Amino acid sequence: MARDHSLDIAVTGMAGRFPGSSDLADWWASLITGRVLTRRYSQQEVADSGVPADLMDDPDFVPVHGHLTDSDRFENALFRVSPREAEIMDPQHRLMLECAWAALEDAGTNPLDTGLVTGVYASASGSGYLRSMIAGGALDPLTLEDAIHGNEPDFLASLISYKLNLTGPALAVQTACSSSLVAVHLAVQALLNGECDQALIVAAGMAYPQTGHLRIPGGIHSASGYCRPFDAAADGVVAGSGVACVVLRRLSDSLTDGPTPHGVILGTAVNNDGAAKAGYYAPSVGGQEDVIRSALGAAGVDGTSIGYLETHGTGTSIGDPIEWSAASAALRAAGARPGQVAVGALKANTGHLDNAAGLAGLMKALLVVGEGVVPPVAGFSRLNPLLETEDTPLFVPAESGMWTGPEPRRAGVSSFGVGGTNVHVIVEQPPHPVAGAGTQPVPAAEDAAHSGHLVLLSAADAAALDRSADRLGRHLAVHGPRPADVARTLATGRAALSERLAVVAGTTAEIAGHLTSGTGGIRGSRLEQGPAPLVLAFPGQGSQRPGMAGPLANVLPGFTTALEDCLEVFEPAVANPLRRALFDPAFPEQELARTDLAQPALFAVEYAAATALRGLGILPAAVIGHSLGEVTAACVAGVIGLRDAARFVCVRSQAMQDCPEGAMLLLACAEDEARGLLAAAAAELEIAAVNSPVATVVAGTPAAVEAFDAWLDGRVRTWRLAASRAFHSRLIEPALVPLAEELSRTPLRSPALSWATNCGQLLLPGAEIGPELFATQARRTVRFAQALEELAARFPGAVVVEAGPGRAVSAMAEAAGLTAVPLDPGRSAHNGVAVLEALGTLWAMGQPLDTRALCRAGEPVHLPGYLFAGPSRIAPEALVRPAGGRPAAGPPAPAPFETADAARGGRPDEGDDQAAGGTDVPALVARQWAELLGHEGLAEDADFFDLGGDSLVVTRLAQRLRKELKVRVPVRDLLVCRTLGAQTTLVQSLLEQGLPAAAAG
Repeated sequence: MARDHSLDIAVTGMAGRFPGSSDLADWWASLITGRVLTRRYSQQEVADSGVPADLMDDPDFVPVHGHLTDSDRFENALFRVSPREAEIMDPQHRLMLECAWAALEDAGTNPLDTGLVTGVYASASGSGYLRSMIAGGALDPLTLEDAIHGNEPDFLASLISYKLNLTGPALAVQTACSSSLVAVHLAVQALLNGECDQALIVAAGMAYPQTGHLRIPGGIHSASGYCRPFDAAADGVVAGSGVACVVLRRLSDSLTDGPTPHGVILGTAVNNDGAAKAGYYAPSVGGQEDVIRSALGAAGVDGTSIGYLETHGTGTSIGDPIEWSAASAALRAAGARPGQVAVGALKANTGHLDNAAGLAGLMKALLVVGEGVVPPVAGFSRLNPLLETEDTPLFVPAESGMWTGPEPRRAGVSSFGVGGTNVHVIVEQPPHPVAGAGTQPVPAAEDAAHSGHLVLLSAADAAALDRSADRLGRHLAVHGPRPADVARTLATGRAALSERLAVVAGTTAEIAGHLTSGTGGIRGSRLEQGPAPLVLAFPGQGSQRPGMAGPLANVLPGFTTALEDCLEVFEPAVANPLRRALFDPAFPEQELARTDLAQPALFAVEYAAATALRGLGILPAAVIGHSLGEVTAACVAGVIGLRDAARFVCVRSQAMQDCPEGAMLLLACAEDEARGLLAAAAAELEIAAVNSPVATVVAGTPAAVEAFDAWLDGRVRTWRLAASRAFHSRLIEPALVPLAEELSRTPLRSPALSWATNCGQLLLPGAEIGPELFATQARRTVRFAQALEELAARFPGAVVVEAGPGRAVSAMAEAAGLTAVPLDPGRSAHNGVAVLEALGTLWAMGQPLDTRALCRAGEPVHLPGYLFAGPSRIAPEALVRPAGGRPAAGPPAPAPFETADAARGGRPDEGDDQAAGGTDVPALVARQWAELLGHEGLAEDADFFDLGGDSLVVTRLAQRLRKELKVRVPVRDLLVCRTLGAQTTLVQSLLEQGLPAAAAG
């Protein structure tokens, strides 16, 4: 009978930090080979960790631990945590934040914008870090309050929810060793009850400092320093440090819009031994057996389908026999055959990870059923004779082997907490992927022929970006996922951070090469104050080319629809040849150069490009267009409707086509020099356009242009423009009457955007527009350089995007000192690579590009995420002092956490009058920022809250300033004045007013 899968839960993401392992792949490789990952410390390492000499010299002290390297490091800037706050935050909490981020990335979910109601279920061991700081005796009351918030388990889940903006339930789960697997049970229930759409379960078990243990005869700790579960030589448990995290979703949801799950949770159960045991700390056969039975029942499976059991497996003389008996009885009663179920015991590899042990065991079991490989129990030699063997379904694998159990592959995971809270989970191998579910898949042949994929990667700083890019590149080179899948995963499942890298490539190998070599990508940084203002610019006639719509249609979502909307408003006699010209690179170039076809073609492409860009989130602050492009700019700015604009373009282009033949010549010189040359040559030409300080266009009859060009004879560089009419000259005057007639019946509105016109004027939103503006535009000199200057003055740092073919306008913008991004600058390619590169450039600059809409093709896959390697963040030595011992080893810090008064060595009020009278206020405020936040050398525009400050810290700042200056600084004013400069000005103003402390609030 088929199971009902409606209550199944998918494990969509996993992350962990475990002893002796660089990542999960390395950890799994170690488990398969049966490596013992605990570490025996040297005497010097033990001494440096702060262990008291008398304890270190005790013959029962065992210097062995599952050591977690780099546990002191933390990417605090990524999580908006100040260096000072990071230093007093328990390393467990810090690493749990990083693992939560990594697991969400692995689940294909943006950690800062999951798009789902996400619950957090967190567990951690007691804070040895907090105990060390308290023992150090240097915590003032306010700092102690901060330390409690950053170390006590009550605040675990809510801190993660706050830092990652997760809005589901946030629960700290504390049941000793079984905490994290109990958290899984609670998360599963929350998902099934509809309390959240996604659940993040994260746990840490970390000793501080990491040293070893004192073995007490008759106790649970190993005298040998080896944890040997179910072995005849077992003599107890060894502790270890680690962090584990999984992400859960309802299976039905995960199959529609996520990567293939790591596995499926079929059922969970939790109970407690009650009083039916020898003592509070003793385990119970009955309780453990019952919880396994209950989990099987919840899963709707029997013992015949279980092929693996990840045990609690402590290697103790009491715990192992009880667990073995309970599991044997439960599985045997459920139908398991003798020798059917392979036993796993992670603690033999890593040591006991305390509150993280259950979750780490779950992750191991998921890898077992996912990979179909059963690891050995590390160090196992001979079965403990105290374990029953008759008809037991269990066996201990001494070496790695392929799965031999029932199919589909299923496993049980047990975790038992001190005090008797037992939990068991049943898991199954991942389902077969549902190709294309919720996505637009790319067939293999099409994907191989695709000319380009936009791959986006970001990090909080340049070094982290380099590390993450290199690791991702190496992964792609080895595993070779489809490039469309890589692009989609990174575009939709990663946070867009400040340091950015965009790569355009056709194959996975090319992507990998760019990432590992550091070449061929587009790098940029998002501005702290937000994206630069953006200007859409539209080129004029001469930039057209056959097939120019193809690259844009291949890449830009919404472009084809917008183009068709535009073409439909043209008469069929115009629209039909336009379609051929826009999409066929072989369309005759001379035919497209005709004014009556070129201008409608350019308008249609420019309008569609602007519409598509706005659909991707590229919202302009202003528009500008050159000659014909000014009509597009007016349409995009809302001055003229699409249908009216299309009709006007057709009238304009036909009227100009009917004008006498002309020619245009570009001179590489300023307008004044061009006028001088025209006068010297007595040339009957006019200044048609001033495009930049060194680019002036003249126009007239073909004969006059030819003669002037010959007369110049190299005096200045010249270029003949691809124009058959002398635009913006007297030869175009016959077109003015039909233009005026058309405009007389065309409704015009005030612009909704700032609009830089060809007369050099910047019209702001709401400006009045008269028909004469368009009527005379065709005849007047184009003052494009002046218009660009107006834009630059109004929008400092603006980015100009040339929304059309070519890069003529981009060159003019760059000459005016503006940053320009041509959307499709070249003629050589018709596949959209250049368009992708332009979009990648905008994203790298920090423009709000809707990457989800841009990268719909492909399916999400599991890829390496952020490579954490932050700075060491250990509290100053004076704070971290194990009870009875020397300070724990750690990097030196500038000063212990003390109040400003204690730093002066006087009473709180001592010296206040002197301070208020002659204090260097900027230095004082900067010093207080440094002490409270841990940042030095800050600029005046540094933001208190961006650097990790919050309302509690700003209250402490106000208190310190009051004591230093005897002036009360209102907290509300400090909250408003966020920057260092603004707060300094505020304090100086209060001092100048001479308000006493009691009256200034």
